[in-house]
Amino acid sequence: MEKQEQKHKRRIRYKGTHPRSYKEKYKELQPEKYSGTVAKVISKGSTPAGMHISICVKEILDFLKITPGKVGLDATLGYGGHSLEMLKCLELKGHLYALDVDPIEIVRTRERLEKLGYDDKILTIKELNFSNIDQVVAESGPLDFVLADLGVSSMQIDNPERGFSYKNEGPLDLRMNPKKGISAAERLKNISKDELKGMLTENADEPYAEEISRAITSEIKKGTDISTTNQLQNIIKDVLDFIPKDKKKEEIKKSCQRTFQALRIDVNNEYEALYEFLEKLPDVLAEGGRVAILSFHSGEDRLVKKSFKRFLREGVYKEIAPEIIRPSAEECRINSRARSTKMRWAIKA
Repeated sequence: MEKQEQKHKRRIRYKGTHPRSYKEKYKELQPEKYSGTVAKVISKGSTPAGMHISICVKEILDFLKITPGKVGLDATLGYGGHSLEMLKCLELKGHLYALDVDPIEIVRTRERLEKLGYDDKILTIKELNFSNIDQVVAESGPLDFVLADLGVSSMQIDNPERGFSYKNEGPLDLRMNPKKGISAAERLKNISKDELKGMLTENADEPYAEEISRAITSEIKKGTDISTTNQLQNIIKDVLDFIPKDKKKEEIKKSCQRTFQALRIDVNNEYEALYEFLEKLPDVLAEGGRVAILSFHSGEDRLVKKSFKRFLREGVYKEIAPEIIRPSAEECRINSRARSTKMRWAIKA
């Protein structure tokens, strides 16, 4: 039997000098093969497609003071950048637990870390929401250090199939776990104007919440099925057309970002999960245990700040960050997504 001749597969072609769509960035999506391209993208202050650049690594490690033999938790594994740095501090002694609710990215991150030599002898990864931190401690015992990075990972934002960003055409989904709950498109189908206005205000401090909620619910009443990211973006663009020309582009961009953020927080029950996590923290930390939390908008930061202050007054924490810690100017220059980061910490009594 003659061997069937394989057809040569040509590389993806794209218009212009640089790839624009997610799939066209095939070099960025293969960092192990095209490390030079990835390094070039990072040097320009951008995040390569399919990757995530960890924020405040130095500040986190300086505070957590991880030493060999300690037991800790990365409550939000993501791309695994923070976990990798914490594992290095352990020097294969002790243990790191890591959680994530994203069934797609958790598999890739586990494989990535295993290839670097971090198997289940030093690292335990669980597909679990960090609100269930007490389930981890039943296995691990009291934790010496905990990190929670509340931001959405870049590889989720950049992938149009996940529907996290208004910048790319894709399904209006926004779920961290696409197998659970309802998508943002489903959520909008039966929402009232007042409920949507409240969501935009509470979850994103949206100044045009009244106008945007009215426009969206008006389209829904007409029978419009808002099922894609572009559809939602266009509704926001149209309703904010009254903004003065010199401010319009930037204001619409920010309102799109805030609207998508508000919907994401809602469909993933992020505030509820964060509140539960913060309430359980004191019971899972060892005496003198340290926790660092990175937040990316005022709603999250308010919850963290209130929780830390309350437990400090009650004597549960012996010390908390006196003020928020920001990434350095140099880090913000290299990674533009670091600019909105706020870090707070607490130490168990």
